[in-house]
Amino acid sequence: MATQETAASGVAPAVRSSQSAQRQVRKKNQRLGYLFVAPNFIGFAIFTLLPLVFAFAVSFAEWDVISGYDGIKWVGLKNFGTAFTDGNFWGSLRLTLYYAGLGVPLTTAVGLMIALALNGPIPGRSVLRLVFFIPFIANTVAIAAVWIMIYHPRYSPLNTTLRSLGIDDPPLWLASSQWAMPALIIMAVWAGAGYASIIYLAALQSLPADLYEAADIDGAGAFQKFRAITFPLLTPTTFFLLVTGFIGASQSFGIINLMTGGGPGRSTTVVSYYIYQNAFQFYRFGYAAAMAWLMFLLVLLLTLGLWIFQRRAVTYD
Repeated sequence: MATQETAASGVAPAVRSSQSAQRQVRKKNQRLGYLFVAPNFIGFAIFTLLPLVFAFAVSFAEWDVISGYDGIKWVGLKNFGTAFTDGNFWGSLRLTLYYAGLGVPLTTAVGLMIALALNGPIPGRSVLRLVFFIPFIANTVAIAAVWIMIYHPRYSPLNTTLRSLGIDDPPLWLASSQWAMPALIIMAVWAGAGYASIIYLAALQSLPADLYEAADIDGAGAFQKFRAITFPLLTPTTFFLLVTGFIGASQSFGIINLMTGGGPGRSTTVVSYYIYQNAFQFYRFGYAAAMAWLMFLLVLLLTLGLWIFQRRAVTYD
Protein backbone atom coordinates (compact mmCIF):
# COMPACT_ATOMS: atom_id res chain seq x y z
CA MET A 1 0.00 0.00 0.00
CA ALA A 2 2.79 2.38 0.93
CA THR A 3 4.58 1.47 -2.28
CA GLN A 4 1.47 2.38 -4.35
CA GLU A 5 1.08 5.72 -2.54
CA THR A 6 4.76 6.47 -3.15
CA ALA A 7 4.41 5.63 -6.84
CA ALA A 8 1.26 7.75 -7.17
CA SER A 9 2.94 10.68 -5.45
CA GLY A 10 5.81 10.35 -7.92
CA VAL A 11 3.55 10.16 -10.96
CA ALA A 12 1.48 13.26 -10.10
CA PRO A 13 4.41 15.74 -10.32
CA ALA A 14 5.52 14.13 -13.58
CA VAL A 15 2.01 14.53 -15.05
CA ARG A 16 1.86 18.15 -13.88
CA SER A 17 5.29 18.79 -15.36
CA SER A 18 4.23 17.25 -18.68
CA GLN A 19 1.04 19.34 -18.76
CA SER A 20 3.01 22.48 -17.94
CA ALA A 21 5.43 21.71 -20.77
CA GLN A 22 2.53 21.18 -23.18
CA ARG A 23 1.00 24.51 -22.15
CA GLN A 24 4.31 26.24 -22.72
CA VAL A 25 4.59 24.67 -26.18
CA ARG A 26 1.03 25.77 -27.03
CA LYS A 27 1.75 29.32 -25.86
CA LYS A 28 4.93 29.38 -27.92
CA ASN A 29 3.04 28.16 -30.99
CA GLN A 30 0.35 30.78 -30.41
CA ARG A 31 2.97 33.52 -30.19
CA LEU A 32 4.55 32.28 -33.41
CA GLY A 33 1.12 32.23 -35.07
CA TYR A 34 0.41 35.80 -34.00
CA LEU A 35 3.85 36.79 -35.24
CA PHE A 36 3.15 35.33 -38.67
CA VAL A 37 -0.24 37.03 -39.07
CA ALA A 38 0.85 40.32 -37.49
CA PRO A 39 2.06 41.90 -40.79
CA ASN A 40 -1.32 41.21 -42.38
CA PHE A 41 -3.21 42.67 -39.42
CA ILE A 42 -0.93 45.71 -39.32
CA GLY A 43 -1.40 46.29 -43.06
CA PHE A 44 -5.17 45.86 -42.71
CA ALA A 45 -5.30 48.30 -39.80
CA ILE A 46 -3.19 50.97 -41.54
CA PHE A 47 -4.49 50.75 -45.10
CA THR A 48 -8.10 49.58 -44.59
CA LEU A 49 -9.46 49.95 -41.07
CA LEU A 50 -8.12 53.41 -40.25
CA PRO A 51 -9.16 54.91 -43.63
CA LEU A 52 -12.65 53.46 -43.15
CA VAL A 53 -12.94 54.96 -39.68
CA PHE A 54 -11.61 58.31 -40.92
CA ALA A 55 -13.99 58.28 -43.92
CA PHE A 56 -16.90 57.57 -41.60
CA ALA A 57 -15.93 60.49 -39.40
CA VAL A 58 -15.42 62.83 -42.37
CA SER A 59 -18.88 61.96 -43.72
CA PHE A 60 -20.27 64.09 -40.87
CA ALA A 61 -18.12 67.09 -41.81
CA GLU A 62 -17.31 69.56 -44.54
CA TRP A 63 -13.65 69.36 -45.56
CA ASP A 64 -11.70 70.48 -48.60
CA VAL A 65 -8.35 68.85 -47.58
CA ILE A 66 -6.42 71.95 -48.69
CA SER A 67 -7.09 73.72 -45.39
CA GLY A 68 -5.73 70.78 -43.40
CA TYR A 69 -7.28 69.21 -40.35
CA ASP A 70 -8.10 72.64 -38.95
CA GLY A 71 -10.52 73.12 -41.86
CA ILE A 72 -12.77 70.24 -40.80
CA LYS A 73 -16.22 71.63 -39.98
CA TRP A 74 -18.66 69.22 -38.37
CA VAL A 75 -22.12 69.42 -39.95
CA GLY A 76 -23.83 66.30 -38.60
CA LEU A 77 -26.15 64.57 -41.08
CA LYS A 78 -26.12 67.44 -43.60
CA ASN A 79 -24.06 65.51 -46.17
CA PHE A 80 -26.45 62.56 -46.08
CA GLY A 81 -29.41 64.90 -46.45
CA THR A 82 -27.72 66.56 -49.42
CA ALA A 83 -27.26 63.17 -51.08
CA PHE A 84 -30.97 62.37 -50.78
CA THR A 85 -31.86 65.63 -52.54
CA ASP A 86 -29.05 65.51 -55.12
CA GLY A 87 -30.44 64.64 -58.54
CA ASN A 88 -26.97 63.88 -59.87
CA PHE A 89 -26.43 61.32 -57.13
CA TRP A 90 -29.69 59.53 -57.94
CA GLY A 91 -28.88 59.69 -61.62
CA SER A 92 -25.47 58.13 -61.04
CA LEU A 93 -27.12 55.50 -58.85
CA ARG A 94 -29.52 54.57 -61.67
CA LEU A 95 -26.59 54.30 -64.06
CA THR A 96 -24.74 52.07 -61.58
CA LEU A 97 -27.75 49.76 -61.31
CA TYR A 98 -28.04 49.74 -65.10
CA TYR A 99 -24.35 48.93 -65.52
CA ALA A 100 -24.29 46.21 -62.85
CA GLY A 101 -27.82 44.89 -63.38
CA LEU A 102 -27.22 44.21 -67.07
CA GLY A 103 -23.48 43.59 -67.17
CA VAL A 104 -23.16 41.09 -64.31
CA PRO A 105 -25.90 38.63 -65.44
CA LEU A 106 -24.62 38.82 -69.03
CA THR A 107 -21.06 38.15 -67.88
CA THR A 108 -22.23 35.20 -65.82
CA ALA A 109 -24.32 33.76 -68.67
CA VAL A 110 -21.52 34.13 -71.23
CA GLY A 111 -19.05 32.60 -68.77
CA LEU A 112 -21.35 29.60 -68.33
CA MET A 113 -21.65 29.08 -72.08
CA ILE A 114 -17.87 29.27 -72.51
CA ALA A 115 -17.37 26.82 -69.64
CA LEU A 116 -19.84 24.32 -71.10
CA ALA A 117 -18.05 24.52 -74.46
CA LEU A 118 -14.55 24.20 -72.98
CA ASN A 119 -15.60 21.34 -70.71
CA GLY A 120 -16.25 19.13 -73.72
CA PRO A 121 -13.75 17.19 -75.85
CA ILE A 122 -12.66 19.98 -78.20
CA PRO A 123 -9.17 20.34 -79.70
CA GLY A 124 -6.83 22.72 -77.92
CA ARG A 125 -9.17 23.39 -75.01
CA SER A 126 -6.29 24.07 -72.60
CA VAL A 127 -5.05 26.85 -74.85
CA LEU A 128 -8.57 28.18 -75.30
CA ARG A 129 -9.08 28.31 -71.53
CA LEU A 130 -5.98 30.48 -71.24
CA VAL A 131 -7.07 32.69 -74.13
CA PHE A 132 -10.47 33.37 -72.57
CA PHE A 133 -8.90 34.10 -69.17
CA ILE A 134 -6.28 36.58 -70.47
CA PRO A 135 -8.68 39.59 -70.63
CA PHE A 136 -9.37 39.25 -66.90
CA ILE A 137 -5.69 39.59 -65.99
CA ALA A 138 -4.76 42.11 -68.69
CA ASN A 139 -3.73 45.64 -67.75
CA THR A 140 -6.71 48.00 -67.44
CA VAL A 141 -4.97 50.77 -69.37
CA ALA A 142 -4.17 48.40 -72.23
CA ILE A 143 -7.77 47.17 -72.32
CA ALA A 144 -9.08 50.74 -72.40
CA ALA A 145 -6.68 51.73 -75.20
CA VAL A 146 -7.71 48.76 -77.36
CA TRP A 147 -11.44 49.26 -76.86
CA ILE A 148 -11.20 53.00 -77.50
CA MET A 149 -9.78 52.13 -80.91
CA ILE A 150 -12.45 49.46 -81.45
CA TYR A 151 -15.17 51.99 -80.63
CA HIS A 152 -13.76 54.85 -82.74
CA PRO A 153 -16.82 56.36 -84.48
CA ARG A 154 -15.18 56.63 -87.93
CA TYR A 155 -12.10 54.44 -88.24
CA SER A 156 -12.84 51.52 -85.92
CA PRO A 157 -12.87 47.97 -87.31
CA LEU A 158 -16.24 47.49 -85.62
CA ASN A 159 -18.00 50.30 -87.47
CA THR A 160 -16.17 49.44 -90.69
CA THR A 161 -17.58 45.92 -90.42
CA LEU A 162 -21.07 47.26 -89.71
CA ARG A 163 -20.89 49.53 -92.76
CA SER A 164 -19.81 46.59 -94.92
CA LEU A 165 -22.92 44.75 -93.70
CA GLY A 166 -25.15 47.56 -94.94
CA ILE A 167 -25.52 49.67 -91.80
CA ASP A 168 -24.81 53.14 -93.15
CA ASP A 169 -25.14 54.95 -89.82
CA PRO A 170 -23.52 52.75 -87.13
CA PRO A 171 -23.50 53.86 -83.48
CA LEU A 172 -20.98 56.45 -82.34
CA TRP A 173 -20.37 54.27 -79.26
CA LEU A 174 -18.29 56.20 -76.71
CA ALA A 175 -19.08 59.51 -78.41
CA SER A 176 -22.82 58.96 -78.00
CA SER A 177 -24.69 59.48 -74.74
CA GLN A 178 -27.10 56.76 -75.86
CA TRP A 179 -24.50 54.11 -76.70
CA ALA A 180 -21.65 54.86 -74.27
CA MET A 181 -23.03 52.77 -71.41
CA PRO A 182 -23.95 49.76 -73.61
CA ALA A 183 -20.44 49.97 -75.06
CA LEU A 184 -18.95 49.81 -71.55
CA ILE A 185 -21.18 46.86 -70.68
CA ILE A 186 -20.05 44.97 -73.80
CA MET A 187 -16.44 45.60 -72.85
CA ALA A 188 -17.10 44.50 -69.23
CA VAL A 189 -18.68 41.24 -70.42
CA TRP A 190 -15.68 40.58 -72.66
CA ALA A 191 -13.26 41.24 -69.80
CA GLY A 192 -15.09 39.27 -67.11
CA ALA A 193 -16.53 36.26 -68.93
CA GLY A 194 -13.18 34.44 -68.86
CA TYR A 195 -13.02 34.58 -65.08
CA ALA A 196 -16.60 33.34 -64.77
CA SER A 197 -15.83 30.50 -67.19
CA ILE A 198 -12.86 29.32 -65.11
CA ILE A 199 -14.98 29.27 -61.96
CA TYR A 200 -17.73 27.37 -63.78
CA LEU A 201 -15.20 24.91 -65.22
CA ALA A 202 -13.98 24.04 -61.73
CA ALA A 203 -17.58 23.46 -60.65
CA LEU A 204 -18.44 21.40 -63.74
CA GLN A 205 -15.51 19.07 -63.19
CA SER A 206 -16.65 18.35 -59.63
CA LEU A 207 -20.21 17.35 -60.54
CA PRO A 208 -21.08 13.69 -59.76
CA ALA A 209 -20.79 11.51 -62.87
CA ASP A 210 -23.30 8.93 -61.62
CA LEU A 211 -26.18 11.37 -62.11
CA TYR A 212 -25.30 11.77 -65.77
CA GLU A 213 -24.95 8.00 -66.16
CA ALA A 214 -28.43 7.53 -64.70
CA ALA A 215 -29.77 10.24 -67.03
CA ASP A 216 -28.20 8.47 -70.02
CA ILE A 217 -29.86 5.22 -69.00
CA ASP A 218 -33.21 7.04 -68.82
CA GLY A 219 -32.61 8.41 -72.32
CA ALA A 220 -32.29 12.08 -71.34
CA GLY A 221 -30.92 14.45 -73.96
CA ALA A 222 -28.25 17.12 -73.52
CA PHE A 223 -30.74 19.92 -72.78
CA GLN A 224 -32.70 17.75 -70.33
CA LYS A 225 -29.49 16.87 -68.45
CA PHE A 226 -28.51 20.53 -68.33
CA ARG A 227 -31.92 21.60 -67.01
CA ALA A 228 -32.32 18.81 -64.46
CA ILE A 229 -28.73 18.21 -63.31
CA THR A 230 -26.13 20.69 -64.47
CA PHE A 231 -27.87 24.01 -63.88
CA PRO A 232 -29.33 23.16 -60.42
CA LEU A 233 -25.96 21.90 -59.20
CA LEU A 234 -24.26 25.05 -60.54
CA THR A 235 -26.56 27.43 -58.66
CA PRO A 236 -24.08 27.88 -55.74
CA THR A 237 -21.41 28.92 -58.26
CA THR A 238 -23.87 31.22 -60.02
CA PHE A 239 -24.82 32.81 -56.70
CA PHE A 240 -21.15 33.40 -55.86
CA LEU A 241 -20.45 34.99 -59.25
CA LEU A 242 -23.54 37.21 -59.06
CA VAL A 243 -22.75 38.51 -55.57
CA THR A 244 -19.07 39.17 -56.23
CA GLY A 245 -19.92 40.57 -59.67
CA PHE A 246 -22.43 43.08 -58.29
CA ILE A 247 -19.97 44.20 -55.62
CA GLY A 248 -17.20 44.62 -58.19
CA ALA A 249 -19.44 46.41 -60.71
CA SER A 250 -20.63 48.87 -58.06
CA GLN A 251 -16.99 49.84 -57.51
CA SER A 252 -16.11 50.23 -61.20
CA PHE A 253 -14.05 53.35 -61.72
CA GLY A 254 -10.79 52.80 -63.60
CA ILE A 255 -12.14 51.65 -66.93
CA ILE A 256 -14.86 54.35 -66.93
CA ASN A 257 -12.34 57.04 -66.06
CA LEU A 258 -10.03 55.91 -68.85
CA MET A 259 -12.62 55.36 -71.58
CA THR A 260 -15.33 57.96 -71.07
CA GLY A 261 -14.48 60.19 -68.09
CA GLY A 262 -18.11 59.89 -67.04
CA GLY A 263 -19.38 61.25 -70.37
CA PRO A 264 -20.60 62.13 -72.85
CA GLY A 265 -22.43 64.51 -70.56
CA ARG A 266 -23.20 62.39 -67.50
CA SER A 267 -24.23 59.28 -69.43
CA THR A 268 -21.59 57.04 -67.79
CA THR A 269 -21.16 58.84 -64.45
CA VAL A 270 -21.73 55.96 -62.06
CA VAL A 271 -21.65 56.47 -58.30
CA SER A 272 -17.97 55.61 -57.90
CA TYR A 273 -17.01 58.18 -60.53
CA TYR A 274 -19.35 60.79 -59.03
CA ILE A 275 -17.70 60.21 -55.64
CA TYR A 276 -14.30 60.71 -57.27
CA GLN A 277 -15.47 63.96 -58.86
CA ASN A 278 -16.74 65.38 -55.59
CA ALA A 279 -13.63 64.36 -53.68
CA PHE A 280 -10.77 65.14 -56.08
CA GLN A 281 -12.28 67.70 -58.47
CA PHE A 282 -14.72 69.64 -56.30
CA TYR A 283 -12.83 69.01 -52.99
CA ARG A 284 -16.02 68.04 -51.15
CA PHE A 285 -14.51 65.16 -49.21
CA GLY A 286 -17.21 65.07 -46.58
CA TYR A 287 -19.98 64.77 -49.15
CA ALA A 288 -17.98 62.17 -51.11
CA ALA A 289 -17.50 60.11 -47.94
CA ALA A 290 -21.23 60.29 -47.17
CA MET A 291 -22.12 59.04 -50.65
CA ALA A 292 -19.56 56.25 -50.32
CA TRP A 293 -21.19 55.04 -47.11
CA LEU A 294 -24.66 55.25 -48.65
CA MET A 295 -23.41 53.15 -51.54
CA PHE A 296 -21.93 50.68 -49.09
CA LEU A 297 -25.31 50.33 -47.35
CA LEU A 298 -27.07 49.84 -50.69
CA VAL A 299 -24.65 47.11 -51.78
CA LEU A 300 -24.96 45.48 -48.36
CA LEU A 301 -28.77 45.44 -48.63
CA LEU A 302 -28.56 44.04 -52.16
CA THR A 303 -26.19 41.32 -51.00
CA LEU A 304 -28.46 40.43 -48.08
CA GLY A 305 -31.40 40.26 -50.48
CA LEU A 306 -29.51 37.87 -52.74
CA TRP A 307 -28.49 35.84 -49.70
CA ILE A 308 -32.12 35.48 -48.60
CA PHE A 309 -33.19 34.63 -52.15
CA GLN A 310 -30.52 31.94 -52.51
CA ARG A 311 -32.07 29.89 -49.70
CA ARG A 312 -34.91 29.03 -52.08
CA ALA A 313 -33.12 29.17 -55.42
CA VAL A 314 -29.73 27.61 -54.71
CA THR A 315 -29.25 23.84 -54.58
CA TYR A 316 -26.48 22.62 -52.27
CA ASP A 317 -27.23 18.89 -52.41
